Amino acid sequence: MAPVTEAQIRKFHEDGFLVLEGIFSPEECDAMMEAMQEIVHQMDVPLHCQTEFSTQEKEQLQSQGSSDYFMTSGDKIRFFFEKGVFDENGEFLVPKEKALNKVGHALHAYEPIFKQVTHSPKVQEVARGLGLEEPVIVQSMYIFKQPGFGGEVTPHQDASFLYTEPLGRVIGFWIALEDATVHNSCLWFVPGSHTDGLTRRMVRMPEGSHPRTTFVGPEPNYPENLYVAAPVKKGGLVIIHGEAVHKSEMNSSDASRHVYTFHVMESQDTCWSPENW
Repeated sequence: MAPVTEAQIRKFHEDGFLVLEGIFSPEECDAMMEAMQEIVHQMDVPLHCQTEFSTQEKEQLQSQGSSDYFMTSGDKIRFFFEKGVFDENGEFLVPKEKALNKVGHALHAYEPIFKQVTHSPKVQEVARGLGLEEPVIVQSMYIFKQPGFGGEVTPHQDASFLYTEPLGRVIGFWIALEDATVHNSCLWFVPGSHTDGLTRRMVRMPEGSHPRTTFVGPEPNYPENLYVAAPVKKGGLVIIHGEAVHKSEMNSSDASRHVYTFHVMESQDTCWSPENW
């Protein structure tokens, strides 16, 4: 692969995101998708996801189970589902491989193909081009964006969930395993929004609290006409500044939009907030 050019780096710093086509081969993308198929085949669905409770007390217990499941997923491989995919008996209403929203958050640590891609020379070369000196991986996810009902992701900044001091130390690497188009819910960005500061944070609550996290500050609010689409072909890579405001719409098309994504933090002279989830 050709190194990231100085013009591309300038574009990234100007816009807060950068689309790099053709970074990964179709074969590499297919290998990641096949590995995920096997993970899903062996999936053990957590009980709190399968059961719909009828009383308020039981609903709180279900919510607590979901919260704990998320909060302790940073060093594990866990499964997160779209809404409405289970019936009242905990049975799938759709094929289980179509029910998932994402799998996270430590694929890079445990699954060989995802570990290989995350630490690949291609990624290292891009990281060096971006000026990273001591990068560390803080999380990874496989996102399905299911055809017909893959959920909307509202406008947000990644640093809201992955907060550092100083800011500007987290970068997302978003690999399109299938073509991501305006029809099957590609990413949309507000160019330059990474320079406007962080508007919202998700912070960890004291042990024993419920819910386990809360948000401080408002969601990013930009006029719709400021968003620009960032379509990318299979094998392309989108680089995302931690404070860049971005979103994706519900996938109402008949084409899925599978993605492998991970976040890198520059650890040199950086403090990872203890209030992060």
